[in-house]
Amino acid sequence: MSTGGSKTGRAARSAADFVPPGADLGGLREAAADCRGCDLYKDATQTVFSSGSATARVVLVGEQPGDQEDRQGEPFVGPAGRLLDRALREAGIERGDAYVTNAVKHFKFTQPEPGKRRIHKTPSAAEVTACRPWVVAELHIIDPEVIVALGATAGRALLGPSFRVTKQRGLLLPRKPLGPGDDATRNDAYVVGTVHPSAVLRADDRDAAYQGFVADLRVAADALG
Repeated sequence: MSTGGSKTGRAARSAADFVPPGADLGGLREAAADCRGCDLYKDATQTVFSSGSATARVVLVGEQPGDQEDRQGEPFVGPAGRLLDRALREAGIERGDAYVTNAVKHFKFTQPEPGKRRIHKTPSAAEVTACRPWVVAELHIIDPEVIVALGATAGRALLGPSFRVTKQRGLLLPRKPLGPGDDATRNDAYVVGTVHPSAVLRADDRDAAYQGFVADLRVAADALG
């Protein structure tokens, strides 16, 4: 249930009203199921929150759930997720040691007509901002040493609108507070930006794109020591 809402009866424009203060990850997941912080919940099958442990040293942040994630209720379970698992292993990071989430918790898509394939649509800056309180709450609980931003949307959500994957991927960038409620507790934490695994699947030279992706993930692995 919501912990607050719009007094006008319209959907709140931020998830902040729905994030329960002091909740653990289980409490956040339960509350997120009823989030109405933006309009994406209207067409999505369900909220897709996260997977992983509160003691994870590395957090992976993607853009939003895809078609399979929306149906199954877990992040990165489709083709991009399988590629991510393989790349993490090659980079020296076990998926079980990582916490995986998305900047936006509902699947945004277009569908030409009922029964046709649902086509991914990039969330707007307003939708990313509306969903940010969930990410802030997750990071506050986990306090990771390294955060990996998977793709441009996640990178801008974590590092600001000036982030460019093409220029800043594979760099250890200092983690900064994301806004109200985010104290960025760990002073020596870093963010590593890279491409989204779905971009690797779409690449003309998939092998080269994959090796570049693994190289970026190794930067995160090396930072963990």
